[in-house]
Amino acid sequence: MTYSSYETLSFSQSGAVLTVRLNRPQALNAVSATLHNELSRVFADIAADASVDAVVLTGEGRAFSAGGDLEWFRDITPAQLDVLFVEARKIILDLVELPQPIVSAVNGVAAGLGATLALFCDVIYAADNARLADPHVRIGVTAGDGGAVIWPLLVGMSRAKEYLMTGDSLTAVEAERVGLVNHVVPADELVAQAQALAHRLAQGSRMAIRSTKASLNKHVREAVNLVLDTSLSLEKECFSSSFHKQAIEAFAAQR
Repeated sequence: MTYSSYETLSFSQSGAVLTVRLNRPQALNAVSATLHNELSRVFADIAADASVDAVVLTGEGRAFSAGGDLEWFRDITPAQLDVLFVEARKIILDLVELPQPIVSAVNGVAAGLGATLALFCDVIYAADNARLADPHVRIGVTAGDGGAVIWPLLVGMSRAKEYLMTGDSLTAVEAERVGLVNHVVPADELVAQAQALAHRLAQGSRMAIRSTKASLNKHVREAVNLVLDTSLSLEKECFSSSFHKQAIEAFAAQR
């Protein structure tokens, strides 16, 4: 499998472990139209790659991902919005169905879709300076791209409602305390520790580990089936609201 066609994702492989980096560091790895499209393709490509037995997902530079690129949303057309939500659904479904174990290494901020990507991974490492949040509501849209699925599974419904309805962020230590992430480690050890677990998983029984993941992800897939289509549909409706349009313009003016 070759990954040379990707522009906003970078790849390196050590043995059977593939490390994937969101690669827009100049924009804190905010998800542009190009990156969104590539995320909708990459997990299916990895699933088909027989040379990969474990994956590490992280961000290039000083952030995991600041979430959706609001400059993209400012001028998005109805046709592009349709494409965005088709891709958004595929990103989550492909990530849940990925047979290989995937470990996220959250460096710096992981917000919105960035947090969703990190939290849908099987094991989550966070740097001690990381912050996680799903602030969709602060720009007037539903936490629709997967947050309403995964946060309740990790932290319980009451905490999920608080974090998703306020958009408040958590430090890495707080995220670990409430069960949002598995491990908090020094920033300079983050990727190495995530890769070490990935290598351990890659060296185990492929059949046993993949089948255990597939069994556990039945819980996740049930939640996806229950929530995702509804939350995406509601989020899409919000894009036409005056609050959302004003929030995007306020962001642009601030920039």
